[in-house]
Parts: sequence; C-alpha cells; structure tokens
Amino acid sequence: MTGLRRVAAGVAAAVLVSAVLACPSAGREGGLNVSTIPPAFRDDYALFAQRCSKCHSLSRPLESGIDDDIFWKAYVERMRRQPASGISIADETPILRFLHYYSVDRRRPTPTAGEDGG
Repeated sequence: MTGLRRVAAGVAAAVLVSAVLACPSAGREGGLNVSTIPPAFRDDYALFAQRCSKCHSLSRPLESGIDDDIFWKAYVERMRRQPASGISIADETPILRFLHYYSVDRRRPTPTAGEDGG
C-alpha cells in the first residue's frame, strides 16, 4: 500500500468513526439510552459508565441480573481495589445508588392511575 493510499484509508476511517459517533444511538453507553434514566440518577450513571467501562463492558453489570445491594457493595469495593478502575471511595456511593436504581427500583411496577397504593 502506498503512502497516499494509507492516508486515504486513515481519512476514510476517521470519517466513518465520526459518522458513527454522530448517530443518535451514540448516546447509548453500554446499551442504555441516557434519556430514559430519571434525572436524579443521570450523574450517578455517568460516573458508573466512566469508571466501570475502563475495565469491562457496561453490559457485564447491567445484564448480570443481580439485585442484591450487599452483593453490589462488595463487588464495587472489589472493583475499586483494581488499580486501573479509577474508582475512589467517594465514587462508591453514586455508583451503588445507580446500581440500586437500575437493578431494583427500575423494575418495580409503577402504580396506575386510580390505585391508592395500599
């Protein structure tokens, strides 16, 4: 491959990456559409996505089926101790808050109109 062809291939690759990032689905990190997350949990999700995706795909925790807060606490503590994770002690609370929302609260049925909840 000549130098000119390599440059052309590099430019084509850059254009392709730019096009993919411009797609509406680019706002979905690990399969989650951020706009579907309640505003109260979006910052927690952003931190979760940033830290946890450093070492593994986000689908790993999101599709785990785990809904036990004690398990999540132990898991996040173990991940925090991984040097590459970048998870600080202060990061644990927001990450755990998001994981609780995602694995427990999100799955609770919402009351329909007219239900008194009791």
